Amino acid sequence: MRAKTKKVVLQIHGWLGLVTGLVVFIVSITGCAWVFKEEIEGFLSAEMPIPVQDQPNVTPTEAKILAEAELPGRDIHGVAYGASNDPIEVIFYEYEPVYHRSVFIHPYRAEVLRTVDHRSGFFAWVLDGHQYLWLPAALGTHVVLVSVLLFLVILVSGLLLWWPKNRRAAPARLQFRWKPTTRWRRKNFDLHSVVGFYIYLFAFALAFTGSVMGYGWFYYVVYKSAGGDQNPRFVIPTNVSPVADNPTRSSADRLLLRLQQENPEAESFEIHFPATDTSSIYVEVINQPGVFYNADYRFFDAHSLEELDPQSIYRRYEQASFADKVIRMNYDIHVGSIGGWLGKALAFLASLVTASLPVTGTLLWWGRKKKKLQKGNLEYSERNRHANITS
Repeated sequence: MRAKTKKVVLQIHGWLGLVTGLVVFIVSITGCAWVFKEEIEGFLSAEMPIPVQDQPNVTPTEAKILAEAELPGRDIHGVAYGASNDPIEVIFYEYEPVYHRSVFIHPYRAEVLRTVDHRSGFFAWVLDGHQYLWLPAALGTHVVLVSVLLFLVILVSGLLLWWPKNRRAAPARLQFRWKPTTRWRRKNFDLHSVVGFYIYLFAFALAFTGSVMGYGWFYYVVYKSAGGDQNPRFVIPTNVSPVADNPTRSSADRLLLRLQQENPEAESFEIHFPATDTSSIYVEVINQPGVFYNADYRFFDAHSLEELDPQSIYRRYEQASFADKVIRMNYDIHVGSIGGWLGKALAFLASLVTASLPVTGTLLWWGRKKKKLQKGNLEYSERNRHANITS
């Protein structure tokens, strides 16, 4: 890289780093805290297991009625079933203002066990910081998304600055060579450049997947660039049958029994009641604990229970193309769950180390600024001394 070009890249890298530094630090630290949310909450809220009983579970309709009595006037998002002795979770969600609670019901006794407010507590606070910086959502979301997008530019420019002119110089940039006499500025530079190189791919993946989730246009471009030819949005098809088939039980109840028999190895089922008279029933069949990309999204006529094709990427996983899988994996990559415990550990460490980059970068900027001030003061003193001598 030519000296002039390198100087311009360095200025871009430095100024963007200063502008976005605090945001990147907060987003990285809160992302680090979020990674093991499910495991921590599961440990803290562990309860005595419910003995398996030789009787049918409470039906989705019965669970819906019980939950609505507990939280009247609120919109039910879905009803989730795990193992036959797991509590049934009725999920309430409203978009604006955000309302997110769950009512847990005993699977056999048809009684409410507890209610959980997902918008309160430590992890709700962490999520607000990660998404909005604890600012009003309309403002905070834009600040975070723009900063994360600029962080991608910072990462690219940082790699250009790190890249050596020849291969022989590369090993020196891949390790710490500190001596007792090494000054703190050199150590800080190594912490920024050497650590930045090793964490580069992970940091880029976190920022990239975050941008995919945050920007609709980015999401669309990534999907089409991967060769996608389906509708990349979530679509709930309308019913094709105009009348009910005189069911003796609720359609959702019958559908759940059918799916449980067809998918005995499934981890859980989340059934969603139709939002309107013309909407179909959709069910998320979770096939692997802790991940969502390989879930089966299935849609059924609310009257005849005929399976419908949504004509989108959210359908049965076996029908997903390469591009569909790329997009569906995005969230699991972002939180590290795509790789199980190891993936989460890597996401945790990547977020933690990424949070250090704005800190070491700011110290580098301050060190250069201080050095220039000292140099300027020294030159000023020399000019004055020379003027006094010659006068």
